[in-house]
Amino acid sequence: MESDTKKWIYLIILSLVWGSSYILIKKGLLGLKPLQLGAMRITFSTIFLFLIGFKSLFKITRKQWPWIALSALLGTFLPVFLFAYAETEIDSSIASILNSLVPLFTMFLGYVIFKIPFTGNQVLGVLMGLAGAGILIFKGAEVNPEQNYVFAGFVVLAALCYAGNANIIKSKLQEVSSKAIAVGNFTVMIISALIVLYFSGVLELDLSNNVVSESLMYIGVLAVVGTGIAKILFNRLIQISSAVFSTSVTYLIPVIGIFWGLLDGELFTLIHFLGAMVILAGVYLVNRKQKKTDD
Repeated sequence: MESDTKKWIYLIILSLVWGSSYILIKKGLLGLKPLQLGAMRITFSTIFLFLIGFKSLFKITRKQWPWIALSALLGTFLPVFLFAYAETEIDSSIASILNSLVPLFTMFLGYVIFKIPFTGNQVLGVLMGLAGAGILIFKGAEVNPEQNYVFAGFVVLAALCYAGNANIIKSKLQEVSSKAIAVGNFTVMIISALIVLYFSGVLELDLSNNVVSESLMYIGVLAVVGTGIAKILFNRLIQISSAVFSTSVTYLIPVIGIFWGLLDGELFTLIHFLGAMVILAGVYLVNRKQKKTDD
């Protein structure tokens, strides 16, 4: 199969997988508490990644492990719990849209912490993205008064964590393979995740309850497909295309997230659409500079 065809197939698959993550979290919360969901997601992902890449751990040097640990904290550990708590109060479709702030925050943190230069268009893009998030949070609260949109701040914080992780990998872990980073991340997290899981009351779960068993199934799919397999596909996509093309998955994830939300009976109004379009326009402006040199 030609490279051009492969990259589009990978992009579509990743969009479907990551765009579906938010509805899987929502369904998982029907039978699990947020702490249980997050800890189980990490545990299942660790088992899967150990099975396919345990040997890659030996390629990580002693000096790289602190950065691997910080990457684990920002890139996975905190976000899985932040998203779980956020979706106890807001719709999955809104969470998927707000997550589009990641590339905007990545550019901002890249400049503030790592002194990576940016353009005027990128500054405008960040401001537009924040404005779109504001529309979703404040106007969304008016549209859905029964939902607590303060919890949307958890998604924004998770997006900020993802952005910090992206900059760490780019600036401090460039020489480590993507598989080694992933397996190393979960190696660092697994003990903490198991402790959280134990104290979350997981031993009291009634596995004979259909709601609980279905929730576990949803989280198993999310952990293996949405984390393990998706990481492999994304790494391969970067190899056969460009960085800009790979990150364009950001544009498609909210489309899938909104689609699942509508199927599940979530309310999506013109105000939500406006906020989403403003965020995506901001993402476009942030990536516009690179398109001239990295296509």
